[in-house]
Order: sequence, then C-alpha cells, then structure tokens
Amino acid sequence: MAKDQTLGFIGLGNMGQPMLKRLIESGRKVVIYDTNSKALDAAEALGGLRAESSLDVAQRTKIIMLSLPSPDIVKEVVGSEKGLAHGSQVKTIIDFSTIGTRAAKFIDDLAKNQKIHYIDCPVSGGVKGAGTGTLSVMVACTKFLFEEHKSLLNIFGRPYHVGDRPGQAQSMKLANNLLSCAAVAITSEAMVMGTKAGLDPEQMLEIINVSTGKNTATEHKFPKSVLTGTFDFGFSTGLSYKDVNLCIDEAEAMGIPMFLGSTVRQMLAATKAEFGEDSDFTSLCRLVENWAQVEVRKK
Repeated sequence: MAKDQTLGFIGLGNMGQPMLKRLIESGRKVVIYDTNSKALDAAEALGGLRAESSLDVAQRTKIIMLSLPSPDIVKEVVGSEKGLAHGSQVKTIIDFSTIGTRAAKFIDDLAKNQKIHYIDCPVSGGVKGAGTGTLSVMVACTKFLFEEHKSLLNIFGRPYHVGDRPGQAQSMKLANNLLSCAAVAITSEAMVMGTKAGLDPEQMLEIINVSTGKNTATEHKFPKSVLTGTFDFGFSTGLSYKDVNLCIDEAEAMGIPMFLGSTVRQMLAATKAEFGEDSDFTSLCRLVENWAQVEVRKK
C-alpha cells in the first residue's frame, strides 16, 4: 500500500484517538469521522481531515479503519443508508472493534455484496498500547489481504494472522478479554481478603508478583489504578461486560459451558449497576471492597 494514499478512520474514542495520532505521525493523510463532535474536533486538531458522515469518508478513501464500541454501531456505520457500503471509493474495511464472531460474519457478508474487503482486526493492549504502537493486532482475512496491509498494521503494534475467516480474530480477542476481566475479578477478591486480614496491599502485590499468583491485574492494573484509588486504567466496565457477554454467548452457541466466565459476567453486571457503565473495569475491586467494608490502598 502506498504511503501517500489517503486513509479513512471512524471512531475516535479512547483507542481511536491515539491510533489516529500514530497514523498521522507516520506521514499518512487520514479522513476522520465520529458522531461525537468533541472527539472529532480533537482528532482534527491532531491533523485529521474532517468528514461530514461515514458515507463521506467512503466517498473519499479506499481503505477505512473502524474503532467502534459495539456490534450494532458497526452494523449501522457499514450497512445503513448512509453507511460505508454505499460509498463510491471504499474497497477495504479494517475493523479494530470488538464485536463478536457472528457480527463479524454479518459485516463480512454485507461487505462482500458490495465487493468490499472486510478485515476482522480487533486489538489488545489498552490506551497505552495504542499510543506507543505496542498493541496485539489480531487479524482474520485471506493471507493475501493480510500481507497487503501488514505494513499499515505494523504502525499499531504486532499483527498476528489467526485465520482466513472473519470472526476468528474476534474469538481470539474475546478469549483474551475474558481472561483479563477474570484476572481483575479474582485479584479483587484475594486483595480484599488479605487487606481485611491486616496485610499491607502494596507488600501483597510485591510478593504475588514474584510468586505463582502473578497475573496482569497484579502486575499492572492494581498498582496503577486500585492501590492509588484512581480506578482509571482506561477500559470501561460497560465495554468489559459487553466483551465477556459476547464471549459467553458465543461459547454457549458452540456447546461450551462457561461456569467461571458466567461468574465474571455477573460481577461486571453488579459493578455496572453500582458504579455505571462508564466506570473503569478495575471498579470490580470497589464492589468487593464495599461488601467487605475495607479499601485496598497504599498505606
């Protein structure tokens, strides 16, 4: 793909903004759109070229990237009356959103009907990874398409070609996010138990992180966002619930029971009800803290 080719980017939230910044810093011209005018203003200030609608992006660019929060929004952006599928220029859609296997297959069929390539391409690594270009980029499409766009995907991190069928990358991402949320949930219970017993939470994490209980929550999320009381790791409870719910629904459709995953989903649902869907998913610990009447904080 030519470096001077103008690209499209739709969805300028927590992940979209830093990903767009990396594109612009790499020397790409990018046509941008988001329904949130403030997000659009911020992206324009980074150097993005403002569009008036999703369709406007599809009338101006051949390759369009999506970073959107839900399956329904992706379906609307691609398939509505003013969606990408009706654009005169668009040839390829690269979808960084986490939307689940069935939605990815639906979008792929929709795109094929309009002779548009769809690349199922969710990412993991959070806002920090989006800004530093260290995301895990999970890609499901033909090997030819993967090789054709690999240099572009390298801007965001390390691309992994996980399969030829759209939906396979979604399965990979949902498995990862289930594990991530489960780590936060079980770490919350362990840390609250230890704190209630009189242990120093900071020392607990120090010991756990050189012992067999180490996980991504004890290494990164708790030191940054729980011990400090900021609960600001950068991924919302609402999106966490959506991802775990998608994972369990798809597992059950394949006949796979998810006993522990269902418990994590219940804990996220309770956290969402208590603190709101925009709360950080590390607020799972706040839920357990409230039950135990103790706070896991630095002394």
